[in-house]
Amino acid sequence: MLKLSIVIPVYNEINCLEQFTKKLLESFKNEMVEYIFVDDGSSDGSSDWLLIFCNNKLNKNCNLVALKKNIGKGNALHQGINIANGQFVLFQDADLELDTNDSLEMFKLITSDSAINCLFGSRNLSGKLKKNNNYLHAFIGKFNSLLFNILFNQSLSDLHCGTKIISKEVLNSLNLTIKDFGVEIDLAAQISKKKYDIHEYAISYFSRTKKEGKKITWIDGLKSYFYLFKLRFIQKN
Repeated sequence: MLKLSIVIPVYNEINCLEQFTKKLLESFKNEMVEYIFVDDGSSDGSSDWLLIFCNNKLNKNCNLVALKKNIGKGNALHQGINIANGQFVLFQDADLELDTNDSLEMFKLITSDSAINCLFGSRNLSGKLKKNNNYLHAFIGKFNSLLFNILFNQSLSDLHCGTKIISKEVLNSLNLTIKDFGVEIDLAAQISKKKYDIHEYAISYFSRTKKEGKKITWIDGLKSYFYLFKLRFIQKN
């Protein structure tokens, strides 16, 4: 059985894709992996770049899901999960903020310990290199993690981190419905409700600015509070 599927949501990341794919394939060159790129309706040339990249015979383990309309990160992840064949599914953003070598370390850890089936990356645990020039984003992320912990009786240090590796069995038991950046909350909330243990692993973080392509906005921040309370008090599964 294939051990790992890596699901990579992509939306307008033409400036990152070449460097990102080189790093990703280099990190996992010694592993049996399928790469699932989900183009979420990009309009900057990312779609064409990914089509050429995934059709290259040298990249035979690369699959492309091309969505015509941009709906959101959550929807892109849903599409990738649906076709993933691996025992574990790794979520990896393509924006170069998070290190693919950390993802490899997480994969080796989860496959070496049968007690772990949900491993979340954390940018707030010590031990890894970090660059974050936006105090407000960092504060809101930590506040949201605190609020989530209170609502769901958890102790996560980084609710919104995009690097996660979860067993396909666990993912198949979830009913993910949130289609935008709130998917991180949806994943953590449903895993908590199902009583699966969530482990965390320190990862590096190299924050980028809106000018450099960062897409999350204050509107997403406001929506996160709605999702937190909806998933805790309204949505039952």
